[in-house]
Amino acid sequence: MNESRQFISADEAQAPFFVGVDLGGQSIKIGVVDDRGRPLSWLSVPTEVELGCEAACQRMAGGIDRVLAEAGVDKSAVAYVGLGSPGTMDVPAGMLLLPVNLKGWEHFPIRDRLAHHCGKPVAFVNDGAAAAYGEFWVGAGQEMNSLVLLTLGTGIGCGIIVNGFSIDGENSHGAECGHIIVNPAPDARWCNCGQRGHLEAYSSATAVVRRTQEMLDAGLKTSIRPRVEAGEPLTPKLVAEEAEVGDPLAGQIVMDTAFWLGVGLVNLIHTIDPNGVLLGGAMTFGGKDTALGRRFLDRIKQEIDARAFALLAERLKLDLASLGADAGYIGAAGIARAEYLKKK
Repeated sequence: MNESRQFISADEAQAPFFVGVDLGGQSIKIGVVDDRGRPLSWLSVPTEVELGCEAACQRMAGGIDRVLAEAGVDKSAVAYVGLGSPGTMDVPAGMLLLPVNLKGWEHFPIRDRLAHHCGKPVAFVNDGAAAAYGEFWVGAGQEMNSLVLLTLGTGIGCGIIVNGFSIDGENSHGAECGHIIVNPAPDARWCNCGQRGHLEAYSSATAVVRRTQEMLDAGLKTSIRPRVEAGEPLTPKLVAEEAEVGDPLAGQIVMDTAFWLGVGLVNLIHTIDPNGVLLGGAMTFGGKDTALGRRFLDRIKQEIDARAFALLAERLKLDLASLGADAGYIGAAGIARAEYLKKK
C-alpha cells in the first residue's frame, strides 16, 4: 500500500462502491473504493500462477469478499468490479491471449470467470491502462484532460488517457509504448520482445542492468565493481546509489536512460499532444526526493525541449505518478465505474 494514501470509513464514503483487482505475476492487489475513488480497504494475495487461472479467479473472488468485509461494505452496494491484467489480451472479449508472465493461462476467458465467481459484472483492462486511469482519476493527472503514464520497471508499461478514455486500440494492443522504436540502426539493442531498437531496450531496469554489466565486462573503472564482486546483485538501485555519491560511470548510465526516455516521449508527445507525462514504477532514481532523481527528470525534459515542437514542450507537464502500487487497483475500479455509468 502506498503510505501516502489514507483509508476512509464506510460512513465517510459515497456510494456506489467499486472493487479494483490488479493482477500481477507474483501477487494480486484488491481494493474497494467509493464513487470518488477513495480507498476503504486493500489486500494482496499470491497469484500462484502454477495453480491455474480458474483457481486464481476463485482466489480473487475470495479476496473481494475479504476487502468488503474489512471495509464494512455490503456486497449489494458494489456496482461493478474492475480487473487489470498484464499480457496480450482481447479486451472486448474479456480474454487473456498469450500472457508472458502467466504461463498456462493462455486463451482464458478471465473476465467472465471472475464475474461468475464474484457474482458481479467485471470490466477488463490492460494493467498499464488501469494505472494510467487511476492517476487520471484521483492521482497526479487529475487536473489533466489527457496524459501518458510510463511505468519504469523490468519492462516499460504504458497507459494513455485522452479526453477521459483509455486508448486500448483495435486489437487491444494500444499504448504498448515500451516498444516504440527509438533506434532504427541494424545493430540497435535487443528488446526482450525479440525486436531491436525499442525504448524498453534502452530505458527499462533490465536495460540499465545490461548496460552496466557491459561496462563492467569492458573493465571500466567504477565504484559499482567492488560491490558486485562482493556478492551484491546488480540492480538499478545499486547503480543509483553509486551515481548519487558521484561515480561517473553510474551517473552516465542514469543520464543515458533519461536521454532515451526523452527521445521516446517526443514521439508520443507529437502523436498524442497530452497535457502531461507521468513517470511511475520502481525505477525513477529517487524522483524529486534526491538530487539524482531531479537530474534524471531534468535530463528527460531537456531532451523533450530540444526535440519537440516548442509550444508542446513549453506546455507539457512532466511529473511523477503519485499513487504508487495503488494505481492499478484504483484505476481498475475507476474503469469499472466508467463502464457502470455508460450502461446506466
